[in-house]
Amino acid sequence: MNDSEKKKSELEKAGEDLLDFAVDREDVKWLMDRLPAQSDINCVKVEYELQMLKIIGVGWSLSYYLANSPQKTKLLEIYWKSINQFSRGISTTTEYMIGQHIDYFQLLKDRLDMYITALTMNPDAPEPALVIGPEFARICGNVDDIFTFMTGSKMFISTINKVKAYLEAIKLR
Repeated sequence: MNDSEKKKSELEKAGEDLLDFAVDREDVKWLMDRLPAQSDINCVKVEYELQMLKIIGVGWSLSYYLANSPQKTKLLEIYWKSINQFSRGISTTTEYMIGQHIDYFQLLKDRLDMYITALTMNPDAPEPALVIGPEFARICGNVDDIFTFMTGSKMFISTINKVKAYLEAIKLR
């Protein structure tokens, strides 16, 4: 196997690992378990949006941490193609369950656009999580709820830190 084939295999493996991490629900469950029971939070909406934020956060992290890497474009392509395929499965399952077509990948793209718009409108924020948290709370319909704000911020920070550590471990960063 030449270096080009080996690097491709490593990138494909990284894409699979990142997909597995993005759709893993353990940290979503962990964060949901820590929301106060007495608060007026739509837990179904928050849980749904947390998973979307995690998927988006992985993609955002790749763009950010690999900004000057020659592997950035290829790894992003592998990751988002995998997410697209995963999304088709969710869309199909949802359609069978509720009888209505939902394009999960389009929903992810819409959420990504919302977060990017929020970041663009707040260029002086000292760190992205201070923008992502309030935007997450707004999307969840709990714009004034500190618990929702913090839950979104925690998911984003945790996701980007884990992706950064993974990229460092596989020597892409």
